[in-house]
Amino acid sequence: MDQHAHLLLRPRLPVYDIGDIRRAIKEPVAREAMRFLRRENPDWMSKLARRRGERFEHLFWASGGGYDRNITTAKALKASLDYIHLNPVKQGFVAEAADWKWSSAAWYVNGCDLLLPVDPIPSEWLA
Repeated sequence: MDQHAHLLLRPRLPVYDIGDIRRAIKEPVAREAMRFLRRENPDWMSKLARRRGERFEHLFWASGGGYDRNITTAKALKASLDYIHLNPVKQGFVAEAADWKWSSAAWYVNGCDLLLPVDPIPSEWLA
C-alpha cells in the first residue's frame, strides 16, 4: 500500500524481544526511505517533520505501536492472512490478492517465488 504495510512473522527462537525484531525491520527501511526522499523529493521531507523542543526531526514511521498482537490459534492466523492478502484488493490496487507483488498471497495460491521467502504454516496449525 502507499501509506502502510502489514507483516506477519513467527520468531524462530523460543525467547525473543519483539522490540528488537521491530527495530531490525523498521530502522533500515526508514533510513533508506529518508535517503531516497532527500535525494529524489526533498519537498516531501516537510510532511515528515516534527518539532521536538527546539529542533525538528523527521519520522518515517507513524508514532505508536501499530496493531501488534500475538496469534495463538489457527483461526486467528487464517483471519490475519485473509485480511492482509485482501487489503490491496480492498484498496483498489489489484483485482486479485495474488496479483499484489508485495504480498505472500501468490505463494499461498500457486507457490510462486516472491521477493521475500515465505515460511509455510506449521502443520500443527493446519488441522
